[in-house]
Formats: sequence, structure tokens, C-alpha cells
Amino acid sequence: MEKVISCFQKRPDAVSRLICFPWAGGGSVHYARWGNILNSSTEVFSVKLPGRESRSREPFFENMQQIVNEVVDTLLPLLKEKPFALFGHSFGAFTSFAVADVLKKRHHMEPAHIFLSGASAPYSEIRIKAPKRSQMSDEDFLRWLTSVGGTPAELLKNPEVLKLFLPSLKADLHVVENFRSERPDAPFLSCPITCFDGKDDAPHDIQAWKDVTSGDFTVKMFEGSHFYLKEPENEKIILDYISKHLETSQMDYL
Repeated sequence: MEKVISCFQKRPDAVSRLICFPWAGGGSVHYARWGNILNSSTEVFSVKLPGRESRSREPFFENMQQIVNEVVDTLLPLLKEKPFALFGHSFGAFTSFAVADVLKKRHHMEPAHIFLSGASAPYSEIRIKAPKRSQMSDEDFLRWLTSVGGTPAELLKNPEVLKLFLPSLKADLHVVENFRSERPDAPFLSCPITCFDGKDDAPHDIQAWKDVTSGDFTVKMFEGSHFYLKEPENEKIILDYISKHLETSQMDYL
């Protein structure tokens, strides 16, 4: 499991687990450290994708199905043990959705809660008409990346860092740009879904996520742009919110 999951705080007695999926080009450390912040009733698993960190020598995945298969195969026995929730930002939101879809339809399991951030639903018009960033020239791509924010300017000006960083980012964008999902005729989940987003980010069709579940649906907006969740104040609010809702789901499970 260590190949696929980073877990900074192993908590075998935790009542629930939070599974976190990285944004495009991202590693597992940002979310893994949440295990040091959330209370002891929650164990945090942060997904580590090929082509980065300890998996840097592995080839990037080429499609969403490869990611879903690996995550589900790795975690399925553990997910049967206790309640679990999913969190994903941007590319990670699509990955969370794809994993939840397979868990429900193939294994008749669903999360206690899904937390989605910074992304339109995969079948929404905004998302379908979005430009293909992975096909941009490096020059145009860097210009776009600068406008999105979240990546320190000094890194974007460092050719050696860019040589390491750009391939994983473009590989993940290629996966998400080619990921297709039809709008469900009826909700296939019953768990609550919460969508987070930055007020200054490019517009997302967040309401379209409501079609996925018959359960509670909540939208929470934050000050900031695409990487609003990196701001300490916003992160604290998000983690407090997640803690509160995981505690509620633990009570329901009991």
C-alpha cells in the first residue's frame, strides 16, 4: 500500500478514513500532512500517483481508468473496514468522482461524504468546452499556469524545476481532458456532497455535481483563486468542516 498511499499518521483505531486525491501535477505531501492536523478519530490516506515522489521512475498513467483501478485495488479491503470520505481538488475532484462511481457500481459501496473542490462536474457544458491545456506549447502553458496561481514564481522561472514539474502536470491534464462521463439520469449516490471553490477562480459549474447524489448538497465559497485552499485561513475552515462532518458520519455509522 505504501507505494500508492502516503499516510503520515497511521491510526488503526481511527473511526473513519479520509482519502485525498492530488491536483494535476501534485504530490501526496500536502494532504498527507492533514493527518497531523485532524483529530485522532480520522486517518488520512493521500494518493500518490506514478511519475512523482517515490514513484518518479514509473511512467505516468494515460487515462482515468488506470488511476481508478490502482486506487480501488489497493484500498478496497480497507474501505470495507470503516466509514471513509473522499476529498479532491481540481483534477483530484474528477478522480474522486471516478473512484466513487466504480465503488458504487462495481462494489456496492459509497463514501460517508464526498468533498469536491475547484472543479465543474465532468459532464457540464463549462467543463466539456474547456480548452485543452495539455496541448499548449510550453510558453503558453507557463503563461496560463502563472495566471492560475498556486505555483511559486521562482519555481516557474527555474528551468531545472520546470523540467521535473511540467511533465507530471501535463500528463494529469491529458488524463482529465480525455475523461468522459455522461450526466446521470438519476442520482447513483445517496451520500452528502460538499463543493468548495475560490470566489476569484474561473467559473465552475458546481451545481451540476448535485445530479450525482440524492443526499445533502452544499456549496461553500472562499476568498481566493484556484489554489484558495493553500491559504492557511481557508485550509483551517475546510479541515474544521471536514472534521465536523466526519464526526457526524461516524455517529450515523454507529
